[in-house]
Amino acid sequence: MAFPLTRLRGSIAPMVTPFRTDGSLDEAALVRLINWHLEQGTHGISVTGTTGEPSALTLAERERVMEVAAQAIGGRAPFVPGTGTNNLAETIHLTRVAERLGADAALVIVPYYNRPSQEGLYRYFRAVAESVQIPIIIYNIPGRTAVNMAPATMARLRRDCPNIVGVKESNKDFEHVSHVLHQCGRDFLVYSGIELLCYPMLAIGGAGHISATANILPKEVAALYDLVAEGRWQEAQDLHYHLLPLNEVLFVETNPGPLKYAMGLLGLISPTLRPPLCEPSPEHQARIRSVLKAYNFPVQEVSG
Repeated sequence: MAFPLTRLRGSIAPMVTPFRTDGSLDEAALVRLINWHLEQGTHGISVTGTTGEPSALTLAERERVMEVAAQAIGGRAPFVPGTGTNNLAETIHLTRVAERLGADAALVIVPYYNRPSQEGLYRYFRAVAESVQIPIIIYNIPGRTAVNMAPATMARLRRDCPNIVGVKESNKDFEHVSHVLHQCGRDFLVYSGIELLCYPMLAIGGAGHISATANILPKEVAALYDLVAEGRWQEAQDLHYHLLPLNEVLFVETNPGPLKYAMGLLGLISPTLRPPLCEPSPEHQARIRSVLKAYNFPVQEVSG
């Protein structure tokens, strides 16, 4: 089974899920943001990943967000929705929905809370991969899931499941990432999910990044990949350091709290979050405003 993997490279923006002030889905805002991303050069779109607050959405809402996104993208860019949960049956259901909608791949998180063994992870992902024909990208984020998928487990999955094609590594252990590429093969699609590691990941052979910062600076985050692809390493390095203050401030509290607050200041969305997440502390709000002003953003007052 062959997959057009060259299409799955670059900046795949992990979009927020916009809510109205009453907490309901704001589908019009989602469509508007998708169109903006594609105009700005974002290479691919992901919804209902960590930045999209999937655990605050019902299964029906997750399906609806994927449907709206797929229709809005209309084949103009790769579509890689997050379909993982900590329940195998639900994950298979959502991944099949993604396949029906024509997704280019599904991003499946390592199941959280359960803390499975490496054998348990292998069996889980093999079951998901065998339930569909579209490519599967593992989402390894040990800070959220409390378990780290070992490079050897990924290599075993890649060997046994032809449609497991890559991994989003939200893993600050850079040695781990090098071992993933070494054991899974240099053509395994490895994406950075850590904002400050997007540039270093490209330097060791990464396929791109899935960076929350793209929700604010989509053009620049996409350019980081484009510059490296063109061999313009010094410019890419300069851009890496230009993005650093924003990358840091968007994670002063749990994502996407600071990000949604920042997007509210920029008039992009209502900054509404669903519990248990809430707006950043007053101290962090002031810091976010200060950083945005340093980038010469037209900061507004947040409402809602």
